[in-house]
Amino acid sequence: MKSAFWVRTALAGVLTFSVTGTTVFAHDELGGSVEKGDNLAGSELLVPLLEGSKNVGNLKEVAAVPLKELREGVKNSTADVYAHKGFAYLGTHSANGGAGGVRVFDMKDPSNPVEVSSFGGIEGTWQEKVIVKTVNTPDFKGDLAVVSVQQLDRNNPNTRGGFVLYDVTNPKEPRELCFWESPSPARGTHELYLTVQGNNIYVLTADCYADFYSHGENMDVSFVDVTNPANQETIYEFNPRDYIPEVSDENYDGYNWTDEEGILRTAFAHSVKTDETGKTAYLSYWDLGTIILDISDAKNPVYLGRTDFGSNVQGSAHSMDLAKGGNVLVETREVFGPVRNGFESAYGYTMIYDIKDKTNPKLLSTFKTDFTEKIPSGATVHDPKVQGNTLYLSHYSGGVRVVDITDASNPVETGSYIPSKSNIWGVFVDRNYVLASDMGSGLKVLQKNGSNPENVNDANKAR
Repeated sequence: MKSAFWVRTALAGVLTFSVTGTTVFAHDELGGSVEKGDNLAGSELLVPLLEGSKNVGNLKEVAAVPLKELREGVKNSTADVYAHKGFAYLGTHSANGGAGGVRVFDMKDPSNPVEVSSFGGIEGTWQEKVIVKTVNTPDFKGDLAVVSVQQLDRNNPNTRGGFVLYDVTNPKEPRELCFWESPSPARGTHELYLTVQGNNIYVLTADCYADFYSHGENMDVSFVDVTNPANQETIYEFNPRDYIPEVSDENYDGYNWTDEEGILRTAFAHSVKTDETGKTAYLSYWDLGTIILDISDAKNPVYLGRTDFGSNVQGSAHSMDLAKGGNVLVETREVFGPVRNGFESAYGYTMIYDIKDKTNPKLLSTFKTDFTEKIPSGATVHDPKVQGNTLYLSHYSGGVRVVDITDASNPVETGSYIPSKSNIWGVFVDRNYVLASDMGSGLKVLQKNGSNPENVNDANKAR
């Protein structure tokens, strides 16, 4: 379906972006350029800033490792972080011309991570998201990594956006398998997810603003069959107009959306993920909330439902994770513009939903930090990771927050890590450690209170 194309003239002045120097793109790049993670030093805080390695709640910094310079004098900024079989995979953002690729760290000694390889660095692009999984199908056996690729300048004819697949069975010698090029005129794939259904391997992509920039010819979310990496096939694109009664050509242009109450909002796909079975997909779609699809038949998904919020709340559904066996949805809402006419004065925070009935998500609770309503020195939430009944949140300059969600209707903060000049992009739980990507300073390794580095020996022996 081709969308009716209408754009408010107010956007005309925000569609140009710097591609030189230290460029940090706001997730909602059409809403203006926003520098993320402003330093909170000097602000009146309820949680003290740290200098050096100290215990904070149940986290202790045991390592802080800067990225190697792949090009002399060029320091890349970090993006998301993932861990698999004793190795950490750290994506890179757009600072200093991007092209930083994915950095691989040997975590045999968590107090001394060693950068052993890199892959996926492509000139004129940056590589934010990386997912690694062990795959055993007739076409591929081993460890498969998928990396998002975004252009610094979407109008540069010499660069391409999309994703790239690597064989990382030997993480020290990654081997490129294929490149999937996004067909849209947007920057490429922002976030993505790798999932396996039986003998089938799929990559779900979130290509922000593909719908908008292509005037409805391409969609923000694609499902790509990579079962045979040498022969990828796009099997499905999600069009919200086809599933959600509140969305139509008349009130949605792929970015601007007028909701049922007549409020002008923003709707674009930012993140994608599936449950452990690979049969239920979750699309973080900004002011459309988190959209839930049954993808048991990946070529013919079934719309189930979506999360919702009050009329005075900026939706900004950024990313999600699951808890309680998939019956609870944790949704992070990234808001860097905390003061907007008609909306609450607050930075983004976390919403927790009961999704036992996926056709009717019900809000259980919200989790806010000391900084949520501290205007103008707040720190919005970014990414969630759940392990058991514990939720780990990255909060840019608000550091890492640890939340007990044993009672999902009453989340309780149990720990935090907020170093000075913090700019925490992503978090990942690896054995007894929390890995945090700090955009300015590299990989942080945080030891859980009461854990012992020696506890990882058994895991290392299995590598």
